[in-house]
Amino acid sequence: MRCSFAATATVLLLAATLSAGAATGRVVKVLPHYLDLKGRHSLSPSLYDRDAYQARLRQHPEQVSGLRFDVLWRGRAPGGTMLKLRAELRGMAKGNLPSQTTLETEVLVGKSGSTTRWAKLTLAGEDYKQLGKVTAWRVTLWNGDQFVAEQKSFLW
Repeated sequence: MRCSFAATATVLLLAATLSAGAATGRVVKVLPHYLDLKGRHSLSPSLYDRDAYQARLRQHPEQVSGLRFDVLWRGRAPGGTMLKLRAELRGMAKGNLPSQTTLETEVLVGKSGSTTRWAKLTLAGEDYKQLGKVTAWRVTLWNGDQFVAEQKSFLW
């Protein structure tokens, strides 16, 4: 009798802990892409063409109008929970002065409680020019003020 009570109590405590609403997740992949003057990162849907176009934009920075981070994220939380993706960028502005900026977007966990989706964070126009060449980045996933996951570049 005492053993079954202890087992039941343990199961109830575990169930209460798991249903507390804590979000878990992962930043699976981060793809930084230069954008041309028309806001395109590629001229066709081919991955080969995209990579060739990105190489061309790197060689001709006068044709670049911005930078877009395509982020594949995975989240597990109660359905309908809003999470936040944050990209922190470090750049080299004119005069070799370091600069930093932050991009944010809210993402929604689906009704099933588990979601894997792509999100886009874009830095363009005057903000892109002020940041200068991006030297390092970090993308983090947040549930309110609770840190969930991150992925960062080698130089971060």
